[in-house]
Amino acid sequence: MADRLRVSDLARTAGISVQQVRTYVDTGVLPPVERTASGYRVFTGTHAEALATARQLAAGHDWRTARLVLRAVHTGDLEAALAALDASHARLDRERGELAAVHDALKSFLTDHTTHPATVHRRLRIGQVARAVGVKPPVLRLWEARGLLSPDREPATGYRLYPRSEQIAAHVVALLRRGHHPLAAIAVVLEELRATGSPERVLEELTHRERDLHRRSLHRLKASAALYAYLRYLQQAP
Repeated sequence: MADRLRVSDLARTAGISVQQVRTYVDTGVLPPVERTASGYRVFTGTHAEALATARQLAAGHDWRTARLVLRAVHTGDLEAALAALDASHARLDRERGELAAVHDALKSFLTDHTTHPATVHRRLRIGQVARAVGVKPPVLRLWEARGLLSPDREPATGYRLYPRSEQIAAHVVALLRRGHHPLAAIAVVLEELRATGSPERVLEELTHRERDLHRRSLHRLKASAALYAYLRYLQQAP
């Protein structure tokens, strides 16, 4: 075979170990390999193309998505491969929606505390706030226990009631937690927001997240192009 490759060459080109190449074959990231009469695995240019595609998919999405996509491709299930890609794009789209929601919340916060500082908004119960920010009620209780939230209490029942300011704080905490920020750092942001009414720290984080989303979108685009090229390569391969 003219394009036969040694596993060591394939590994060196990708900057990974020989064992990792073998693992990729076993998990379907790389297509199945033939073996010589003496039992050695036979790698070809197709495996090199698959490995390059896997790295692009992992950079644009993550390794879990890359494994799902290429395993499906190598078993002939293109529908499952595309579904895995769609799910990854949907997650990114949800993040964009969340960022937009927090932007709206901050705009409302600024309006409420500058133009109409005395305006009273409807207070919401814990279940309503949890649904609005996309977490479970116990998570809000945890954030309260850590000093991040401070809801009111209904005198007759003791139920938690979240005024507008605490609803916005819950949105902010949820956003920053999704960015893997520690609770201590989030507490500093909320303290500044509550003390000064200035959203600069939060807006700075939002801008950072938006740039990160833009970068990840471009990486996803590049990954999609790499996958399309690999599918064309497979169609043309002898």
